[in-house]
Amino acid sequence: MAKNNQSDIVIVGGGAVGSVLARLLVRQGRHSVTLIDANQFSRDPHSHPGFDARVIALAKRTEQALTELGIDLNKAFATPIEHILVSDQGFIGQTRLHASDYQSQSFGQVVGIQALGQQLFPAGLPELSVLEGVTVDEVNQSADSIELQLSNGSTLTAGLLVLADGGRSELADKLNFKRSSEDYGQSALIANVQLSEPHNGWAHERFTPNGPLALLPFAEDDSSDYANCYSLVWTLSHDEAEAALAWPQAQFISQLQQQIGHRHGVINKVGSRHSYPLMLNQIREFTSHRCVVVGNGAQALHPIAGQGFNLGLRDVLELAGILANANDPGAFSVLNQYRQKRVKDKAITIGLTDGLVRLFSNRHAPLVVGRNAGLLAMEFCDGLSQKFVRQTMGFGQ
Repeated sequence: MAKNNQSDIVIVGGGAVGSVLARLLVRQGRHSVTLIDANQFSRDPHSHPGFDARVIALAKRTEQALTELGIDLNKAFATPIEHILVSDQGFIGQTRLHASDYQSQSFGQVVGIQALGQQLFPAGLPELSVLEGVTVDEVNQSADSIELQLSNGSTLTAGLLVLADGGRSELADKLNFKRSSEDYGQSALIANVQLSEPHNGWAHERFTPNGPLALLPFAEDDSSDYANCYSLVWTLSHDEAEAALAWPQAQFISQLQQQIGHRHGVINKVGSRHSYPLMLNQIREFTSHRCVVVGNGAQALHPIAGQGFNLGLRDVLELAGILANANDPGAFSVLNQYRQKRVKDKAITIGLTDGLVRLFSNRHAPLVVGRNAGLLAMEFCDGLSQKFVRQTMGFGQ
């Protein structure tokens, strides 16, 4: 690499959101694009921290966008969500949603993010410049460009810098993006679970005294009983999650069975367990001079209702659409247009997830009565359920 280089757009972060944006921009062919990542991901895709053991529920709009990009979701063990049950443990309130009632075959697909990453890694795109194992040490902003000093000793000048490097971005701090963080005091414990009854396309979001517990229909292709497998996302306090990771298999199954009941049958098997802490982490002003923050760097959400990745992908879909018509990708008018387009969707989705966490993690009697009445109302009121479904499928705006 030469000592001084130029690129119209530089993307920092080669995880799912950054990789999708790179693919979108390369397909448009309007701007030169460079992707920078601190990891040597093309040599060992499994080592990239953006593609870990979690599964994600792709909303319908996300599913459509990835398919249009040529991503074969079946290679990521895609399992459709055709029905959703939302229930409150110990109370009568519940809502059942069916994709067919909304003129769709499914609400979306559940995929393994590590397997998805195998297809999203953009290193094989000849039109894209990829710098692996490189970090940005210093950023200098000027009226017409932004200059990056890289850890390999090179300088890279760009018209626009896109930060897609997650919620712990030191680069965002250097650029004075102000971040607010709130620890929910919870961790998400994840595992694959095999039950005695087939899932039949059902996902179950169950609210417990500890927090939400989700069962998503999903199995990797080496499963011996694909139709009976789920991905578990169990919200616990940090201490409880740490303890649950260490429980013997029989104890874990017993405790989990108490939480989910027997609606889905008896738990036969639980795979390896992992956990990660849950926070609401967001940047209010996600654009600045020739810079924009997207994905988890702009907002990291609680996994309730599965909105985090989908919201981040809508960031890059909107950004790519605006950049397709931009002569100067980092111009104030371009980034201001992006900001105006994204403010409402972000506010609604963050408010929805944060509100659900607080509402269903509270055992105060009036709130219990109110939320169960709300669940029952959604069960029988098409207007309420239509609005909720459209937002969570990604078509709220």
